[in-house]
Amino acid sequence: MALKTIPIWVCFNHSFSHLGNSDFVQNKKKIPAFRVNFNNLAKLSKWECLGLKLADPERAQTHVEDDKPLTPSDLGSSSTDGRIDENQITESKRFHKDLNSLPKPLSATDLVSSSNDGSKVRVAYQGLPGAYSEAAALKAYPKCETVPCDQFESVFKAVELWLVDKAVLPIENSVGGSIHRNYDLLLRHRLHIVGEVQMIVNHCLLGVPGVRKEELKRVLSHPQALDQCEIALNKLGVVRVSAEDTALAAQIVASEGIRETGAVASSRAAEIYGLDILAQNVQDDLDNVTRFLILAREPIIPGTDKPHKTSIVFTLEEGPGVLFKALAVFALREINLSKIESRPQRKRPLRIVDDSNKGSAKYFDYLFYIDFEASMAEPRAQYALGHLQEFTRFIRVLGCYPMDTTL
Repeated sequence: MALKTIPIWVCFNHSFSHLGNSDFVQNKKKIPAFRVNFNNLAKLSKWECLGLKLADPERAQTHVEDDKPLTPSDLGSSSTDGRIDENQITESKRFHKDLNSLPKPLSATDLVSSSNDGSKVRVAYQGLPGAYSEAAALKAYPKCETVPCDQFESVFKAVELWLVDKAVLPIENSVGGSIHRNYDLLLRHRLHIVGEVQMIVNHCLLGVPGVRKEELKRVLSHPQALDQCEIALNKLGVVRVSAEDTALAAQIVASEGIRETGAVASSRAAEIYGLDILAQNVQDDLDNVTRFLILAREPIIPGTDKPHKTSIVFTLEEGPGVLFKALAVFALREINLSKIESRPQRKRPLRIVDDSNKGSAKYFDYLFYIDFEASMAEPRAQYALGHLQEFTRFIRVLGCYPMDTTL
């Protein structure tokens, strides 16, 4: 009786030159045995899932290139009768006489935790020194060198151009919701999510030294920060003025030195720009948490030693209940979904549904961003993505990374 083939999804790195095709490409060629040449993995650079199939037991005995027996020619020069030159063996023993001095191979844990303190890491963030994004970078890499950027787009480009090693950018806030601009940039650029940082946001009311908060007539800050402090600012009766970010608002107040102008920013911004903290925790909701993503040029090796999260983006085929079917692939394998975000496609925002005498019906064509709590090193995650591909027109893994469980 023939052995039924079982698809096994293995995640590798691979880069794609353009967007629009699926980042998961199923290998249609039958492979004689379930073997992977790991010497070639260094050539890959972004996530790809290759569909490997278990072959028949009889064909599984076929040798692959790595299984070829060594010959004298493979070992170097040899005598004419096929024996290896004894002088060569002597030289080899002399070269490797102290085996303890040889470098030990790195494990997956070493690769993830080798620079946890960030002592040699340059991290880009949007804003000025004292911004919450900088604080998130320092939480992830306490001894890193932070590099401020004027725009989110500049943060991505700084990593792509090798000006910095990593980037930190906010992706969602428990009060303000998702930052859609950064979702769009994640798809436009080819960086990988390698971590996340969750931080409690403590908004402070800042002013020039010696001023009282009752003297303030206007307050500067980022629009989202102003909205999060609406009750406190309404009590003061001040005019709210928008700024590009909280740290810039603090810098403006410090540079102008006007007593009637204050800022909503972090306590660190007050320290950097020499301002007084007139009030702390001025946000309406004390449980105000912002989630940040850490981006890098290359993905990290996923593990199973700690809780992991995987972020993906995909578009769906046309059909009734297709979104339900797509989400069911995770429920069937008991994988928890921690985030679902939909965004209209920018280049193809409308999809034609049908043709009728009254014209073609159209509606938005969406991209779906999902975070699920499983590592790509787990078979259940690999099978879930393999199953999901049946319902998608495009799918891409944005990153697999350890979850941040601390605040």
